[in-house]
Formats: sequence, structure tokens, C-alpha cells
Amino acid sequence: MEKYKGLVRQKARTLYLIGGEPEDLIQEGMIGLYKALRDYREDREITFRAFASLCIERQLYTAVQSSNRKKNFALNTSVSLDAQEEQLEGASQALSPENILIDRENVMALEEAIEHKLSPMEKKVLELYLQGAGYQEISSILGKNIKSVDNALQRIRKKVSCCLRLGSEWLQK
Repeated sequence: MEKYKGLVRQKARTLYLIGGEPEDLIQEGMIGLYKALRDYREDREITFRAFASLCIERQLYTAVQSSNRKKNFALNTSVSLDAQEEQLEGASQALSPENILIDRENVMALEEAIEHKLSPMEKKVLELYLQGAGYQEISSILGKNIKSVDNALQRIRKKVSCCLRLGSEWLQK
């Protein structure tokens, strides 16, 4: 298992699990590796590495597809009640008119920065994704393949996180 953990990390790095952490994908990949160990037969004409790679990919894709299903939406977007209470307590202290105005300006500045960074296709993908459309639905609406949609979402995440990082650095100055 240790020998092929790097392969699992490599495969998991290219995917995104809604409502999950990167470690969740690695765990799913390790389950795929375990299944490869369990089911590998030496009499077949395939190397273990190739077989393990296939099993890991299938396990990861199954996990991603499961997380994209509408029936899991409540689980993937839920927040702990304890966390909500803490947020409400902090929010009541920060709800001065001045803070509200500053927050609105910051959000508008971030939205504008994100708007300028995204390509027209990325904007369409993001809009559909935020409306709750899955990868397959987005790909059929836009006439693109699923991998193109996945790549666009990965680029969007990078660009948005860059804008957020730059925004927080700007706010600290």
C-alpha cells in the first residue's frame, strides 16, 4: 500500500470532491488500491501498476460522481449547528453599519477581480455550477466534454483562490 500511495495522491490531485477535503479523495483512492490488491491476478496480461491505476481511477470517479448527485446536496452543503452558533455570535458583534458597508465594498471588489480573470467559457461554467448543475449537465448544455468542464472548474478554483488571497493581503495593508 505504501509503495503505491504516490500514485493515489497523483490521481486524487486532479479531482475535486464536493463537500469533501483532498484527504477524502486520497482515502477513496486507497480503497481503490486495496481493491486492486485484493482482485489482482498474475495470470492476466497486465502489470499490477496498470491494474492498480485503473482501480484507483474508477474508485475516485465513483466518489466524485456520488458527491455530485442531487440527493447528497444536503450532506455536502450542511454546516454544524455549533459552527452556526459561533458564526452568529461573531456576526452580531461585527454588524455595525460601517462593517456592513466595508464588507459590501470588499465583496464587490473581489467579484470584479474574479470577473476580469475568468474567460467567457469559465464564466458560463461557473454560472451553471453555482446554479447546481453537475459536470455532465454543464457539458451537455455547453457542448463540451466532461474533462473540459472539469479543467475549467479547476482553473476557476485557482483564479478565485488567487483573488481571495490577493484580496486578504490588500485588506491587511
